[in-house]
Formats: sequence, C-alpha cells, structure tokens
Amino acid sequence: MAEQVAEAAPAEDRPAWAPDLPRRSRAVEGLRGYGLIAAMWIRSTMTYRTSFFLSTFGNAAITLLDFVAVYIMFSHVDELGGFTLPEIALLYGSCSASLGLADLLLGNTDRIGARVRDGSLDTMLVRPVPVLAQVAADRFALRRLGRIAQGLGVLGWAVSQLDQLHWTVAKVLMVPVMITAGAAIFGAVMVAGAAFQFVAGDAAEVQNSFTYGGCTMLMYPPTVFAKDLLRGVTFIVPLAFVNWLPALHLLGRPDPLGLPGWVAYASPLVAFAVFVPASLAWRAGVRSYRSTGS
Repeated sequence: MAEQVAEAAPAEDRPAWAPDLPRRSRAVEGLRGYGLIAAMWIRSTMTYRTSFFLSTFGNAAITLLDFVAVYIMFSHVDELGGFTLPEIALLYGSCSASLGLADLLLGNTDRIGARVRDGSLDTMLVRPVPVLAQVAADRFALRRLGRIAQGLGVLGWAVSQLDQLHWTVAKVLMVPVMITAGAAIFGAVMVAGAAFQFVAGDAAEVQNSFTYGGCTMLMYPPTVFAKDLLRGVTFIVPLAFVNWLPALHLLGRPDPLGLPGWVAYASPLVAFAVFVPASLAWRAGVRSYRSTGS
C-alpha cells in the first residue's frame, strides 16, 4: 500500500515518506480532476431533476431566513449602526453570494477529518489527482447554487434601492470583483480549516465558525462592533475584505479604523495572500498523514 501511494500521489500531496517524482503541471491536473469528479456528481444529481430543483429552492429559502430576520427587525427601527435596510442588504447579498460560491467549490473540504479518522483518505492518495481537488469535488452539491442565487437577488434589490450610489466604471467593476475575491478568501479559510483537521482530527465546526459565522457577522454593519474585533477581522483573519471595506467605499462611508481608501480595492491581493499560507498548511497536513494502518 505504501509503495502504491508513493508512486501515484501527486508531488504536493505525497506523505513525507514518499520519494520525489518529476514535477508535472499540478494546477492543470487538479482542475482537470476536479472537473471530471464534479461533472460525475452533476450528472448523478440531474438524474432526478425534480429533487434537484426542490433542494435548490429549499437551500435558497433556508439561507434567506437570515435576511428575513433583518427585514423584520427594520419594521421596528429605521437604522442599525447608522445603516439603512438597503445598505445592510448590500452587505448581506455580497457576503452570501461569496460564501455560496466558496461553499459550492470547496465546501466539502470540511469532511477531511472524517476521512482521516476512517482511513478513506488512503484511496485518494493512490489516484493520480491532487488530493485537494478530490476532497473538494467529492459529492459536489449543485443545490448550493440556491445560496448564490438568493444572495445575488438580495444584492440586486439593494442596488436598485440605493439612489445615493454614484456609479463609476471602477465601482461597477468592484461588485463582481468583491464577490469573487470574497469567495477566494472564504475558500482559503476552508482550506486552512481542512489542513488543521489533520492535527485536530475533527475541527469542522471550528472551520464553520469562521465561514458561516463570519458571513453572519459581515451581514451587519461594522459600526455595531468593537474596534478590537474590527482589527482582528482586518489584520488577522481578513474577513473584512470580503465585503465590509469594498462596500463602505461603494456607499461612500468612512472606514471605522481610518484605513486609506485604496484598501477597498485590495481584496484580490488579500485573497492571494491568505491562499498562500493556506495551501502550504494543506501540503504540510497531507505530508504528515500516516494513515490508520488498516
């Protein structure tokens, strides 16, 4: 078994005892393998189309309840932390769409702890596809499009209600960039959380506290939180770059921490910066894996 793993596993995913192999295009291998696995699960899902549409609608409806709670709250107040309902809808829609996209593409990484415990990760190590691509694409859940759709729907409603927005080319381009970069930041957190599970055994809830919990925080204006928390989600776990900083720029509002205006455009750079240590942590986790011995 050990020799098979050493021969078949991609270079970055081999355990520490595996010999070095010639380098190949890891990104191409991973994307191709991810696409093939995801396509297999999509074909399986679309075999039962009615079930797919119902589950997608249910996923959208359940996640929309978070915004319904905010909407009900605004039936009693006019502002929250100085923000109106459409402004909070902008925060909610952008964050929900970003998390939905990350969850669609990488959400299954939180199952790595179970695979480590039961030894099923061994079967992935003997395949000539990067382990991360296999873990992320396994049981690819197309129904998660529901969260993305409802997030974009709320975002579209918010934009239509915000008459004070003065659109420029840069601001128009900022909206899709904000959603994409936000998804990349959430994805990096998911990969880092998955890497931590090689050590912790099962820390899926810790990972979820930063992703789902982080999104719940980001749907509210930063003005309702203490500055120490704002510093933590800006400089330590940079969730503020998912939507707070870009959205404040779109709305023409000052940043509570007094950061310079250019940071609103830094989300793609921040996403790259957090993905690098997350990927290194993942490689270290896979290399430290010693199987269950079964």
